[in-house]
Amino acid sequence: MVKKTHYSVLLKESIGAVISSVDGTYIDCTFGRGGHSEALLKKLGEKARVIAFDKDPEAVAVGRKLSERDPRFTIMHGSFVELERVKDMCGLDCVDGILMDLGVSSPQLDDAERGFSFLHDGPLDMRMNSSSGQTAATWINNAEEGEIALVLKNYGEERFAKRMAKAIVATREKTPFSRTQQLADVISQANPKWERGKHPATRAFQAIRIKVNRELEELQESLPKALGMLKSGGRMVVISFHSLEDRIVKRFFKEEAKGDKLPARLPLTEMQINRRLKLISSAQRASAQEIAENIRSRSAVMRVAEKI
Repeated sequence: MVKKTHYSVLLKESIGAVISSVDGTYIDCTFGRGGHSEALLKKLGEKARVIAFDKDPEAVAVGRKLSERDPRFTIMHGSFVELERVKDMCGLDCVDGILMDLGVSSPQLDDAERGFSFLHDGPLDMRMNSSSGQTAATWINNAEEGEIALVLKNYGEERFAKRMAKAIVATREKTPFSRTQQLADVISQANPKWERGKHPATRAFQAIRIKVNRELEELQESLPKALGMLKSGGRMVVISFHSLEDRIVKRFFKEEAKGDKLPARLPLTEMQINRRLKLISSAQRASAQEIAENIRSRSAVMRVAEKI
């Protein structure tokens, strides 16, 4: 199978939003195949610096080639939840901008061997960091039925989570799961109402991927760390691809823009309220043209906030 290149969603809009100084330092939390990092480097000056994270060893290999071509760039193998590594390894206490392009990349989805796809058969893996951690197969073959149902409901917003969990447990008692097609078939058969234009295993596969990679937990842990690393006037740009991610980002931005939680009607000055973020515009979505070029961008939501 030919691996597709990664299409960086809302590329122009996100780069324009995150840059506050052309000679500043920026963090690309999810390097992918380097779309955002390379676009940043093209817009920045000679004194600027871009530091990127990625869990995926294949992405890191691409990042290392970029660092050889451009000394302003540094790639780190790991999750952006480890933002404090920037301080330890790069000697930086604060940065001018932080960009998070959440979710899974096109090369990961399109490579059957990574185990993310329900359309192409492959090993049931789903790990973004293929060199460590628990695979989807290990989790699905060992988790309790109730836990599976809860994950499918909470992370996939799947209406038939209990039916699917029951079918998964019944199947694995005879034959443990090892392939994506095997799991997709069982989930599809347990789904009594297929949505037009959507594979019946879509929500369940999303949920399992989120669980295996701790995506929501890492996002919740990382947002306060990102805010703490930003300079005053620095921007945080987050692109999310489903409602669960966007809800976390929206709530965090809103709470930090409101400031400290205090009793109502207290006679306080603006400084005493301690607002930490300023919201920059409303949520932004991909244009019709971009969606036509890349259908995966239709669910993308970009939010921007500036540190006060």
